[in-house]
Amino acid sequence: MGNDRSQHEEAAVPEDRPPYPPFTQETALQKVQAAEDAWNTRDPHRVALAYTPDSRWRNRDTFISGREEIIAFLTQKWERELDYALRKSLWGFHENRIAVRFQYEWHDAEGCWWRSYGNELWEFDERGLMRRREASINDVAIPEADRRIRGPRPRDEHGADIPLQ
Repeated sequence: MGNDRSQHEEAAVPEDRPPYPPFTQETALQKVQAAEDAWNTRDPHRVALAYTPDSRWRNRDTFISGREEIIAFLTQKWERELDYALRKSLWGFHENRIAVRFQYEWHDAEGCWWRSYGNELWEFDERGLMRRREASINDVAIPEADRRIRGPRPRDEHGADIPLQ
């Protein structure tokens, strides 16, 4: 059934995602916020539609190719990383590329909380779809009392930088 949903949604969604490259400060910030918003839905099918059908990823030590693999990867990720909540911050941009810093918090099945820190390099095609994503990520155990990311970012905090620790 998941495959039917993916094919149906792909057919229903236009194969472009504005804003388009080359990026400006404003459009790069829009792209970063749109990615944060989509990932915070924890909907693998929705997230996958922002990538080209043949998108290539490196996520930590995992190499992924295409939307079906993206959907499978994200489905497993969010089954493991419970109550996932993400913040992204623009680091830099040039033409069709964007560099992002991010942090997200989640807990495992045993109730242990984690903050994951990382950097992503994104490359887009002319239609605004991401064709390449490289992510380096480290996980740090945190006490639940130290959590600071609780659900999607409120609109009035869009664009706000994230603290280092």
